[in-house]
Amino acid sequence: MAESYRIIKSPTEGFYKEKGSKFLGFAYPVNSLEEVKETLEGLKKEYYDARHHCYAHVIEDDQHQLIRANDDGEPNHSAGDPILGQIRSFELTNTLVVVVRYFGGTKLGVSGLIHAYKTAAEEALQKAAIEVVEIKQDFRVEYGYEKTSDVMRIINDFGVEIKNQEFMEICTLFGRIEPEKFEALKDKLSLIQLIARKL
Repeated sequence: MAESYRIIKSPTEGFYKEKGSKFLGFAYPVNSLEEVKETLEGLKKEYYDARHHCYAHVIEDDQHQLIRANDDGEPNHSAGDPILGQIRSFELTNTLVVVVRYFGGTKLGVSGLIHAYKTAAEEALQKAAIEVVEIKQDFRVEYGYEKTSDVMRIINDFGVEIKNQEFMEICTLFGRIEPEKFEALKDKLSLIQLIARKL
């Protein structure tokens, strides 16, 4: 299992021109298909007079990896795949790249299109600030109020990120920890008769 993934922090733009055709590259951080749809609709409105709005995205959550490449009327695999190739080359996830083409009157051929879409996508991604996001394991532990100080000592020793705490007769702590540390944390809590449960 991967311990981290890479995302872009904010939208960026790139540009490539070939034989009169203009290729405008746009890279966006996205977390859902709804965001992809909204972004595409916005670009199609803004660049309504462009001939093609080709794109690719990689979106991951805990259960799925959603990958799509769309040629939007260009010859098969000449636009979406080269864009997707750049997302993969930069090892990114939760990223959408759209390349808008204004046709310049001269056909570029499939190899010319592949190069143009790849380059416009690459130009946009090269400008992006990339963030490495650590993958964490969410968990919860329940304990009697009298064990609060023992629990907090263990939690602090393991560098747990506390998401939420509920203090009652039976207290609950919701936390996040690096996946490789979870079993050791669980073992330590079991020494004081407590169970950490994955969420």
